[in-house]
Amino acid sequence: MTACPALLIAAPASGQGKTTVTAALARLHARQGRRVTVFKCGPDFLDPQIHAVASGRPCQNLDFGMCGEDDARWRLARAAKDSDLILVEGVMGLFDGTPSAADIACRFGIPVMALIDARAMAQTFGAVAHGLATYRPSLPFAGVLANRVGSSFHAGLLQASLPPGMGWFGALARDTDAALPERHLGLLQAPEIEDLTTRLDLLADALLATASTDLPPATEFADFLPQVVTPLLAGKRLAIARDAAYGFIYPANLETLSALGAELRFFSPLAGESLPECDAVWLPGGYPELHTVTLAANQRLWTALRAHVAAGKPLLAECGGMMSLFEQIIDQAGASHALGGLLPGIAVMQPRLAALGVQITELPEGRLSGHTFHYSKSETPLVPLARASTQDGRPGEAIYRQGRLTASYMHFYFPSNPLAIAGLFA
Repeated sequence: MTACPALLIAAPASGQGKTTVTAALARLHARQGRRVTVFKCGPDFLDPQIHAVASGRPCQNLDFGMCGEDDARWRLARAAKDSDLILVEGVMGLFDGTPSAADIACRFGIPVMALIDARAMAQTFGAVAHGLATYRPSLPFAGVLANRVGSSFHAGLLQASLPPGMGWFGALARDTDAALPERHLGLLQAPEIEDLTTRLDLLADALLATASTDLPPATEFADFLPQVVTPLLAGKRLAIARDAAYGFIYPANLETLSALGAELRFFSPLAGESLPECDAVWLPGGYPELHTVTLAANQRLWTALRAHVAAGKPLLAECGGMMSLFEQIIDQAGASHALGGLLPGIAVMQPRLAALGVQITELPEGRLSGHTFHYSKSETPLVPLARASTQDGRPGEAIYRQGRLTASYMHFYFPSNPLAIAGLFA
């Protein structure tokens, strides 16, 4: 067993400011010289980028459906050994989903700090806090923090409304200057927010005015070893697109590729870079629909990728990566943009979310879990190699294959089956 102070930051619902407050707490404690490790419940890509900047350390995901409980257990155990504080950002409302943030808190004994958006309430704040604390008697509830508070007087009313003995973690005022900007898939990617460090410092300063910098009590995490990964990709060079158009990369996926022995080479299509010398390619998801003009102009890259695939070399294209390999992307204004043309068909942006959730698929290489989240639909004559399914058995995303090119809207979680990932890239 290893003991480490820990908190799980949850809320009554989405949109309460969990990411902002988690990042503020991470920044506050990191500025004290502490080693802060942040985790995100669920398969999110964007929030972990913010937390990595706030803490100065990689932020990984905890999701029993996509990652598995053993994966979560060993990553928490590893963090406990080299951290002064572990913060876990919840997902949706505290009790929403299966598993919920509350399930994860109970499973690992992590105290819950409930974040409540107090913009339009006073004494009712205490009633909401009481409900969150008592709805599930086994929940390790530590206290509350008020978000979007109007004044110090307002904060006083909120604190006074709490039941006797309930912990108070402070209040964060409304501050549009420090707010984290968003777009259709959520927050902007961290590298796109030029003043992100300034915003995080403003949030930490605001929190410091009412919150303590003392560490929460230590939580004991059981020792747990990671799965053994055979270096089946030793000697293989893997090119990975990484920039604002292709930024949806789980840190755990990179760890898995390194454990498999692959040499990772990153390149930026948006910077005009072509394909580096490599044995395999990974085009992750991201926002190619926002950078169509720049991507279309990089003809060296598309020519190199065509030659790569024609030579029988592996290419994995996920979500935005797949979209950019179609002949066209139709943006939300209805304009058509010619892209890679390695796959027949088009990707059409939609006004509403087209798909969301954890999915599982069986490929010739093996079973893989992952996640889907996109605002586009594809129109293609390709016949799927396989089709993923949701956790409750409904049909999910199509997985296409042409030669050694594998493409899907599904983002694979590589640690779910390193052997299958080795097969995809070998």
